[in-house]
Amino acid sequence: MAQEDYLLGVNDTELDRLRFQHSVWGPLSHDFLTRLGIKAGWKCLDAGSGPGFVTVDLREMVGPAGEVTALELSPFYLEQARKEAAQKGFTDIRFMQGKVEEVSLPPNEFDLVFSRWVMSFAPDPEMFLLPLIRSLKPGGIIAIQDYYYEGLSLWPIGGAFDKMADVVRAYYRAAGGDPYVTGKLPGLFRAQGLSLLEFSPHCLSGGPQSPIMEWGHRFFTTHTQAMVEKGAVSQREAYAMVGDWHEHRNNPDALFFSPIVVDVAGKRE
Repeated sequence: MAQEDYLLGVNDTELDRLRFQHSVWGPLSHDFLTRLGIKAGWKCLDAGSGPGFVTVDLREMVGPAGEVTALELSPFYLEQARKEAAQKGFTDIRFMQGKVEEVSLPPNEFDLVFSRWVMSFAPDPEMFLLPLIRSLKPGGIIAIQDYYYEGLSLWPIGGAFDKMADVVRAYYRAAGGDPYVTGKLPGLFRAQGLSLLEFSPHCLSGGPQSPIMEWGHRFFTTHTQAMVEKGAVSQREAYAMVGDWHEHRNNPDALFFSPIVVDVAGKRE
């Protein structure tokens, strides 16, 4: 799989960023799964598992009587997921390489399908959802964590970074994604006969020493140049935005507000 198939890249730098990302956002994912009532013995699919951080969390939650499958397009990340499972001592996780829209999933198979920060990259959200919904058992749950890309900001406002949310949205769209994809999910669920169990938005915030601002730092300092290359922003504007970011990082009174991440869950009746 070529790196260009992934908007955010397939490499060790991105792997390290994703690992830190899970340390920040993983507790919200765990809380989401807990609210959904995940139980020992459940059969679960992690759709677009990446390096497998949620995969192993799912395995811990369902126990040895349960089953977990990790589906991932990138061989690089799938291998990392295997290593992550081995480090946790899990030898019974199933790993599948493929694209959600194209892979053959068994029907009526899973109690839970989970997907985090994958659907916003999908060119056709409905085509992404359909095979996942078909793979649910009657009464099964599909749980999506993804963006409704509003809310991103720095305090004090008034600098070049104020335009960053527009730039990130353009960056996603340049690759065929949708930064507002969670806004479509209630309607898509209803069209497929799913009942909406949860729709909960989250915004994390903190100052220069906070984990959430470090998460932002690792994303913007890594990916802003790629936004230039995708035509989402000019080089001059990118330099100004990154410069503004560093100024805020050096201001002890500054605050960073994350983009909105929404927990969305639907149940197959």
